Amino acid sequence: MAPRPERGTFKFDKYYLVIEALRRSGAAMTEHAPEPMPREWLEAVHCPNYVDEVLRAAVPREKERRIGFPVTPQISSRVRHTNGGTWLAAKLAMDHGYAANSAAGSHHALHDTGAGYCVFNDLAVTSNRLIAEGDASRILIVDLDVHQGDGTASLLAGRETVFTFSMHAEKNFPVRKARSSLDVDLPDGLDDDGYMETLEKHLPNLLADFAPDLVLYQAGVDPHANDRLGRLALSDAGLETRDRFVIRQSRQRSLPIASSLGGGYGDDQGEVAERHARSMLAMADENSQVQSTGV
Repeated sequence: MAPRPERGTFKFDKYYLVIEALRRSGAAMTEHAPEPMPREWLEAVHCPNYVDEVLRAAVPREKERRIGFPVTPQISSRVRHTNGGTWLAAKLAMDHGYAANSAAGSHHALHDTGAGYCVFNDLAVTSNRLIAEGDASRILIVDLDVHQGDGTASLLAGRETVFTFSMHAEKNFPVRKARSSLDVDLPDGLDDDGYMETLEKHLPNLLADFAPDLVLYQAGVDPHANDRLGRLALSDAGLETRDRFVIRQSRQRSLPIASSLGGGYGDDQGEVAERHARSMLAMADENSQVQSTGV
């Protein structure tokens, strides 16, 4: 946790509330504290000048406005660690089938600036590093946040080794969409059945056709009907069905899958945190079921 910046509208409270909710659940889990993402890993994807601005906590005001909050020294340290968390989750997933980063999912961050509450793009940086180190050769990024993963799409455009799949509310932020490997625009108010019908149409085919050896899952809970920034109408049960489906489809093919937290917004931060915690617990349970039964 970093102290809340004096300016900006983003609420950081949910991150520690998610951990507290996970601990209260009584579920068996192991907590890991990630190392900060090394500077050179960030610079392999982001503009070195922008990386330097963030690490010095000297981000120009116009970029901070795009991000949505000022980048203080504490925030600078935090985003390096949360980005390191996605890389660590991917490495752990290779050993355990599934692992979660209880933060990040910063899919709006672009080459030379942050945007939409995102500073560095952990999905793009992690993908680039895993492939560079030979830990993976083909990575599928499944982005089911209610907002399009425009930063991830633009940073990884043209990469034959990474496939970006974004399924999002058509009329939501960002106004100008990027081009993912596959974008699926959803109408306002789509419910559980309509959402799952669409996901079931695309995900199994992507896994079969692209044949990744690792899946990174941006598991935003903002498609929920009560989300303050969402435009879809999924229920608690609908989110769980979605998450279990993504895990099952990946793990039945023996693919490791790592999730990052992604979006979730509301006036009651405890309610949002519970939503995120239930998401991770459902995914971990589904992974255990597949490992124990093979189906």
